Amino acid sequence: MMSNDLITGYEPMTSIEAITAGLESVGYISTRPISTSVFLAHGLRKPILIEGPAGVGKTDLAASLSRWLDVPLLRLQCYEGLDEGKALYEWKYGKQLLYTQILKEKLNDVIGDAQTLEASLSELGTFEDLFFSEQFLEARPLLTAMRQSAGSVLLVDEIDKSDEEFEAFLLEVLSDYQVTVPEIGTIRANVPPIVILTSNNVRELGDALKRRCLHLHIGFPDHKREQRIVQARVEGISETLLDQMVGFVQSIRELDIKKRPSIAETVDWAKTLLLLHANTLDETFVRDTLNVLLKHESDIAAVTTDIPKLVRQAVSGQSASGRPSSY
Repeated sequence: MMSNDLITGYEPMTSIEAITAGLESVGYISTRPISTSVFLAHGLRKPILIEGPAGVGKTDLAASLSRWLDVPLLRLQCYEGLDEGKALYEWKYGKQLLYTQILKEKLNDVIGDAQTLEASLSELGTFEDLFFSEQFLEARPLLTAMRQSAGSVLLVDEIDKSDEEFEAFLLEVLSDYQVTVPEIGTIRANVPPIVILTSNNVRELGDALKRRCLHLHIGFPDHKREQRIVQARVEGISETLLDQMVGFVQSIRELDIKKRPSIAETVDWAKTLLLLHANTLDETFVRDTLNVLLKHESDIAAVTTDIPKLVRQAVSGQSASGRPSSY
C-alpha cells in the first residue's frame, strides 16, 4: 500500500466539477462519468483503463489533462513484442563503448603503480559504478514519468496490443509507482503520475490488471456533446450548419459500415465545410467531401446511395433511425 504522503500534486483537481471545467478550458468536453473517473484516479492513485471505439477521445483525455495541469505527457505506445527495455530504461551502449575506449587509452593513468594483476583489477573496480551510472542511463516513458518532481500524465496507449508478459510487468510497476534499476537502486515517484491506459479490445486483458484500474468506457458522443466538441475545436461555424453536419455524422454511425467516423473526423469535416464556405448542408457538399468522413471505399459507396435521404433527415433534424437528432 502507498503512504498518504504521496497523495500530493495536481492541486486544481479539487472536485468533479473543477475537472470538468478545467478540461473544457483546454478544449476537451468531458462528461460526468469521465470527470468522476479522473477525480477518483487522483484521489485513489489508481490508473484509468479506458475502453471504447477508436477516435472517441481516449488518448485526447490524457493530452488534455497534461495541458490543463501543466505537467508533462509521457506516452508509451504499445505493440506486440514491447519489452521492459523500451518501456522502462536502456543503457546508452554507444556512450558506454566510448567510455571504454577512453578508459583503455588512459589505462596506465588508472592503474598507476599497481604491480600485480590483483592490484590492477582492484584499481579498475572503482570505475564499475560509473559505467552503470545515471549518465549512461536512457530513461524511457515509465521511468521518466516516475521521476517528474511535479507529477505527469502517463499514457499507456493500446495496452491490448502488448503481450501478456508486458501486461504483468506493467502491473508490477503501477502497484507501487516505483521501479528498480539493479545498478542504481529503487526509484520511487514523489508525485505518482496520473496513469491512463487505453484499449481497443484487440485482446482480452488480464483480470489482475483490470482489478488494479478504474474502468471507463467512452463511446461516441450524443448529438449535443458532439456539437460542443466541434464548437470547442472549430471557430466560426454557424449553429445551423453545426446542427446539420453533426446530425448527418450521427446518422452515418447508425449504418452498417466498416468504420464509423470518429470525433476527429467530424472536426475535420467541419473545418472542410468552412473552407468551402458552406452555410448549410446540401448533397453537393456532402458528395464532394465524404472522403473526409469515411476512409474505406466500400463505406463511401454504401453511403453515397443514401446521401439524399441522409441530408434531408439532417436538415429536418432527424437521425437515420427516425429519432430527433438531439436525442
